[in-house]
Amino acid sequence: MTGVPVTIDSGWLETEAAEKVRNAAGEVILDLSSVPRLDAKAVAALEHLAELAEGRRIPVVLRAVNGDVYKVLKLLKLAGRFSFLN
Repeated sequence: MTGVPVTIDSGWLETEAAEKVRNAAGEVILDLSSVPRLDAKAVAALEHLAELAEGRRIPVVLRAVNGDVYKVLKLLKLAGRFSFLN
C-alpha cells in the first residue's frame, strides 16, 4: 500500500501519481484532505489516472474527499472508478 498525501494539481497527477500507479504492487492511496475543489485539468488527470490504474488492475483509493469534490466525481461518473476512505 502506498500512501500519497497531496494537494491535487493536474501536473502532479499526470507525473508522480501516474508513476506511483505504474510501479505499485498494491493499492495506491491519494489523500485529498486539503483539496477543496477540482478544476477541469485535475478532473481530466484523475480520469487518466483511473484509466491507467484500471489497465494495471491497481485500486486507487481517494482518502478524505470533501462533499463538493465527491459531488463533482459523482456527476462526472468518475466516483465509481475509485474507492473512498474517510
